Amino acid sequence: MTPLDNNEMLLLRGKEGTLGIVKVGENNQFYLETEQEEILLALEPDDLLVASGFGTDEKTINGLKCVLYMIREVGSPFIVLPKKHPASKRLKIVVSAGGRTRVSCSITPGTHPEQDILCGADEFDGVEIMGVKGGVEFNNLTGGLIERIPFEV
Repeated sequence: MTPLDNNEMLLLRGKEGTLGIVKVGENNQFYLETEQEEILLALEPDDLLVASGFGTDEKTINGLKCVLYMIREVGSPFIVLPKKHPASKRLKIVVSAGGRTRVSCSITPGTHPEQDILCGADEFDGVEIMGVKGGVEFNNLTGGLIERIPFEV
């Protein structure tokens, strides 16, 4: 288990992509907006918000932190694009929420309302990220560097 507090963010840095991970914390109701409906996600404090960035530079890291902050602290909804939406090609960061997230490089970014799967870089394909009491557990993680940073803007 990798420890993680509510005021911290884990970065899983690879060669092509970066994952940002924060605990859901006390504000545990989020909205998921699809073309057809609005879904209320009621999560547990140890569940996770996981953001996947298609890059490794400082802009990507700041973007991950900003998107996670907008969702967790400001209450911005999750937006799910329709399949084959032209904007999915331009998404640089996508997010999932829940107790378990599986990273896949074979899905289209931003088009999956299922919150247990997240588009990511090839190097993280098949990685599972689980929120546990006091931290995070990883399955199928074969590379990358895990770093803990303050979660603040």
